[in-house]
Amino acid sequence: QVQLVESGGGLVQAGGSLRLSCTASGRTFSSTAMGWFRQAPGKEREFVSGIDSSGYNAAYADSVKGRFTISMDNAKNTMYLQMNSLKPEDTAVYYCATHVYAILRPGGPWGSWGQGTQVTVSS
Repeated sequence: QVQLVESGGGLVQAGGSLRLSCTASGRTFSSTAMGWFRQAPGKEREFVSGIDSSGYNAAYADSVKGRFTISMDNAKNTMYLQMNSLKPEDTAVYYCATHVYAILRPGGPWGSWGQGTQVTVSS
């Protein structure tokens, strides 16, 4: 059973930065693609970014391209999301997830999910 734990969320002013972490246990960390999603109040969960198992190929939602960077540290079993130039519309609960396959397909299928971490961006 894969366990995912997110951390790093918080309150930040517009234009600021945060780095989210997702630590995995119970699996070989680099065996599948992984990703970040977010869900704002009253909205559906949406794909933010993903990275394949090699750590070399990443994908981003148009809304975060150029501002967010995804990365993996296999030695620490941890995936990161560096978020810069944050906007109030980035406010959401952010979730990390494991993909079923090694190659990233943002549409899924996705396997395990973390509990989420709140990111709030004030204007």
